[in-house]
Amino acid sequence: MTRLSVEMLAADAPEPITSAGHAQLGIAVLAGIAVIVLLITKSKLHAFLALTIGSLALGAIAGAPLDKVLTSFCTGLGTTVAGVGVLIALGAMLGKMLADSGGADQIVDTILAKAGGRSMPWAMVLIASVIGLPLFFEVGIVLLIPVVLMVAKRGNYSLMRIGIPALAGLSVMHGLVPPHPGPLVAIDAVKADLGVTLALGVLVAIPTVIIAGPLFSRYAARWVDVPAPDRMIPQRASEDLEKRPGFGATLFTVLLPVILMLAKALVDIVVDDPENLVQRVFDVIGAPMIALLASVLVGIFTLLRPAGFSKERISPLVEKSLAPIAGILLIVGAGGGFKQTLIDTGVGQMVLDISKDWSIPALLLAWLIAVAIRLATGSATVATVSAAGLVAPLAADMSTTHAALLVLAIGAGSLFFSHVNDAGFWMVKEYFGLSVGQNIKTWSVMETIISVVAGGIVLLLSLVI
Repeated sequence: MTRLSVEMLAADAPEPITSAGHAQLGIAVLAGIAVIVLLITKSKLHAFLALTIGSLALGAIAGAPLDKVLTSFCTGLGTTVAGVGVLIALGAMLGKMLADSGGADQIVDTILAKAGGRSMPWAMVLIASVIGLPLFFEVGIVLLIPVVLMVAKRGNYSLMRIGIPALAGLSVMHGLVPPHPGPLVAIDAVKADLGVTLALGVLVAIPTVIIAGPLFSRYAARWVDVPAPDRMIPQRASEDLEKRPGFGATLFTVLLPVILMLAKALVDIVVDDPENLVQRVFDVIGAPMIALLASVLVGIFTLLRPAGFSKERISPLVEKSLAPIAGILLIVGAGGGFKQTLIDTGVGQMVLDISKDWSIPALLLAWLIAVAIRLATGSATVATVSAAGLVAPLAADMSTTHAALLVLAIGAGSLFFSHVNDAGFWMVKEYFGLSVGQNIKTWSVMETIISVVAGGIVLLLSLVI
């Protein structure tokens, strides 16, 4: 990622940061984050505007020339959108195709037809994890809520016993596994290897989702025993379709990007020769953009055509998929601008200097920073991009695996204790018909379990790999 040097932002003081400089930068960081939090929570300002204003406040309090701060913010915004913008767009296209073709419903119905009784929570977590790979968290909730409510009602299950596993599957994928925006931005910031991060992310995600999903749902169902609300059962996409794609073809399309990216990582490890033709081929087809592009193109023939979509319907569908992600792109881009401002004003170096005197591991520090920003802003994505900017210098001397674990530590921290300043909190509350207290006992506790368990597994892995 392009960086403006610290000297450009502070031409009058190119010497190393002093303790007084640390104090001023520390105050600037706290003030910048406070501005963002207050604008989002109190003034109800859009996160894009809040991040932009917070970045300017950070630079001004840090004593950097405002014209340089503007340049730094715009550079960070541009490089972040350039790095992940196309991937977010392709992911949105694939998610829209999956939903509108009935492919998601096909996966859900096929798995549920083979599950029952005690295996139902495990079936729900499997469905959510598979569906959650290409979908944004909010889209996944909208897609899976009808299934959760219908299964709970028809099977006479506790709503929490079915709903918590589904939410856990979606949340873990959102926070830990590329190609979701948060992990992608963190990978770009710390220069981690995407394939290695993906492989380790899946490794961390499996035990995490089991503990926070099917296992925790037993207790959540005891704490909050509520029926599925009839008023919240919407129509499913496939109810308007005469036919829909097959289970095998749909599953292949969803998993294709993951297969290609993991194949690239495996070839890189086995061959380990940049001049080797096989490795060069897999470096191309396993690149995130090519992997997602391949899945979208394959989806036209495996999802849309079998569902009866004509050529004339495909273009409008793709166009509709892009409109909802405008806000996401702006927030992610502004988060990148804030991150670059943190770096260029010397905050990243400050964290590096201070951490040298602490006995706290770098991965735990990254997790704690992400937790603090998550609690303050309510946004997992904002927490991820901001924390990644703060701890990016710590990755300079890390191995490939530990840089990937740093990304996962940030992702785990970004999921900690969702509460009233998180849009996802209110979505779950309203869809499930819960009170605020009931939602905290279930959804908020589940998010905390995910964060703590995933963070703990990351720390354990750092000791053995």
